[in-house]
Amino acid sequence: MSRRFRGEYTFKVDAKGRVSIPALFRRVLEAGDPDYTEGLRPQLVIVYGPPDQPFLEAYTIEEIERLEAKIERLPNSPLKRRLVRDITSRSHHTEVDPDGRLVLPLRHRDKIGLEKEAFFVGTSGTFQIWSPDTYEAHLAEDEEGDLGFDIPEGTNPLDALDMALAAQGGDRDGG
Repeated sequence: MSRRFRGEYTFKVDAKGRVSIPALFRRVLEAGDPDYTEGLRPQLVIVYGPPDQPFLEAYTIEEIERLEAKIERLPNSPLKRRLVRDITSRSHHTEVDPDGRLVLPLRHRDKIGLEKEAFFVGTSGTFQIWSPDTYEAHLAEDEEGDLGFDIPEGTNPLDALDMALAAQGGDRDGG
């Protein structure tokens, strides 16, 4: 079973842009770095993405290589060029320091308005780093947003998941 990024955490950001990574996230980074062995620093890639993306997205080495391999399979096209620009070019290969922290470059911090605190959000295969205020505003917008298909008001999100899978011909239990 592969390890996934789960949960939400808030950590202080110091004047040099250093921020602690949740301990459980560090274990996932270690498991997702094929070159990692005890005593080494796990590697990761932080993607700052297109200008309108209000967060940084962090990938394990395995996850970013899987994504880049999919992009490479595309024929040369505007879509491929945009994906390369947004994923590969706008990324920062880094490692976890001995104290379990990341150093976020000023350009990255400025892009998402990160100042004194960073909000980490586990998104299964990746994790996101947000400014806490921006994340709260994003959640408020999401609550009012369209889910992309009609579901009765008050429907449990897990029931909506089953409805969405059924609508696209998938099964309920993944089997």
